Amino acid sequence: MEKLRIVFMGTPEFAVGILDTIIKNKYEVVGVITAADKPAGRGQKIKYSAVKEYALEHNLKLLQPTNLKDETFLAELLRLNANLQIVVAFRMLPEVVWRMPKLGTFNLHASLLPNYRGAAPINWAIINGETKTGVTTFFIDDKIDTGAMILNAAIEISPNENAGELHDKLMVLGSNTVIDTLKSIEKGTVVTTIQQDNPEIKTAHKLNKENCKIDWTKSATEIYNLIRGLSPYPVAWCYFKDSGQEWNVKIYEAKIIFENHTYNIGTIVTTKKEIKIAVKDGFVQIISIQFPGKKKMQVNELLNGIAFSENAQAI
Repeated sequence: MEKLRIVFMGTPEFAVGILDTIIKNKYEVVGVITAADKPAGRGQKIKYSAVKEYALEHNLKLLQPTNLKDETFLAELLRLNANLQIVVAFRMLPEVVWRMPKLGTFNLHASLLPNYRGAAPINWAIINGETKTGVTTFFIDDKIDTGAMILNAAIEISPNENAGELHDKLMVLGSNTVIDTLKSIEKGTVVTTIQQDNPEIKTAHKLNKENCKIDWTKSATEIYNLIRGLSPYPVAWCYFKDSGQEWNVKIYEAKIIFENHTYNIGTIVTTKKEIKIAVKDGFVQIISIQFPGKKKMQVNELLNGIAFSENAQAI
């Protein structure tokens, strides 16, 4: 068996769960690579990545290159003398980096490849109404999420699950799959499967303001899936318009009511405790919402301080 000397590369909370499992399974992590610090929030305070926080707490050797082809960084990486690199939610690596260790560089991706290659696989699986997803480990090549697959594991997506809940389940599944991958690399028993491209493959496009906006002309199910697929982050949004005022609102949680009605699509229907938006096959009832400059709140809290007219519209 070959003793592994691992360099781990990752940035967000999802990657921390995997790194923690590697450490707890007594694997030697000789270095951690994460994103450079950057200012965030209103005060523009410098924010460390979740992986940096973890590395500092556990006294792990830390590198934060801004340029992965920088000669100084490459020399430091080489000096770590790793024989394997693991990537979880990082960025695309140049060939000089992923080819460096003797045993290669593998990535954990939060989908059942080749489906949902790209930046936001957890969100898009829910947005598209999938009932199953999973994780895949694969050796990195020169394209995004296309390399030879090592292992995968599947999980059910429940009909009311949101992206945050699925993220946490996949972090556990991913941790176990990475450990299984490490065991087979240690023993030299890895068998890979080449990804087969086909026209039906779904992509996990980067999320942006446009594809997070709710289109109220879609079906109740499509709108519901978008809301839960973007909750708790980055959150589905739309405009509420009433009596000459317009608000950009974020919708965190909703439920569907299927029924016939005569309202125009997008009409905001309210009672003292409820907000429903009319859609073509019923209503989307809003449970949790955030108005500009306010905190996220339950709808009944919001309605204590705001009233809508009969002409109010979601657009």
